[in-house]
Amino acid sequence: MNTVPAGIRSPHGDRRRAAVLGSPITHSRSPRVHLAAYRALGLVDWRYDRIECTADRLPEIVSGADVDFIGFSVTMPNKRAALEFAAERTERAELVGSANTLVRVATGWRADCTDIDGVSGALTDLAVDADLAAGTSPVAVVVGAGGTALPTIMALAETGITDVTVVARDAGRASPVLELCERLGMNGDVVPFEPAEALARRCRESAVVVSTVPADAAVVLTPAVARARKVVDVIYDPWPTPLASAVAAAGGTVVGGLVMLVNQAFRQVEQFTGLPAPRDVMVAALTAD
Repeated sequence: MNTVPAGIRSPHGDRRRAAVLGSPITHSRSPRVHLAAYRALGLVDWRYDRIECTADRLPEIVSGADVDFIGFSVTMPNKRAALEFAAERTERAELVGSANTLVRVATGWRADCTDIDGVSGALTDLAVDADLAAGTSPVAVVVGAGGTALPTIMALAETGITDVTVVARDAGRASPVLELCERLGMNGDVVPFEPAEALARRCRESAVVVSTVPADAAVVLTPAVARARKVVDVIYDPWPTPLASAVAAAGGTVVGGLVMLVNQAFRQVEQFTGLPAPRDVMVAALTAD
């Protein structure tokens, strides 16, 4: 746990600001989650805003932020830019090649990737770690090889998964995912993005399947993925996705992107404030109508 940031003299201390950077950004649910956390922690003067920001503008916006800005949440398309901009980087952010969190430090800004915590929270929600401890085969299927696949791989490794099948349209694009698997001591292979019986068998035999692709892209694989016992679908709007509905109808268990969103926010709040995240309050804020 970090110490309380300089300038915060008590839970009711100086006003601080944070924001989420992305484009488009009007749909982001991060403000309701962070603000609920700050109020529960007694940080009554803290603000959290949305800022429209593209990758090319991120250095300008963050560099020009007032001194009362303590941190930024970073969403698409800015996660690589945030990593490259930061003066300090956590080891895990460097490993996955992206950052969704910038925290003000003495040297400027530190980059971290709490997306890993988001996936880990979803895996815990599904009790994947308990399954592995009970002897379930430590294999997983990851659908997609984009930016979300890399934090997913790290979270799977931390949970105890040793073998990963990556479903990708382009095997070349999956190279960074396979390289990360190798660095983490995992076995990885790539299969085509098509509803083959072999993929259905792998899904059925896996400890978990994680779909990192948009809802419409996952539709073609739905018959295969629906064979899985446990699935994480990173999408949260709209929900349920066709994939989530198919998994549930087939008797499987599925969790969605809201679980990931709130779990990554827990760690962001702790890094911004130096205080334990009020988890129940944050979950309630996220799921409120």
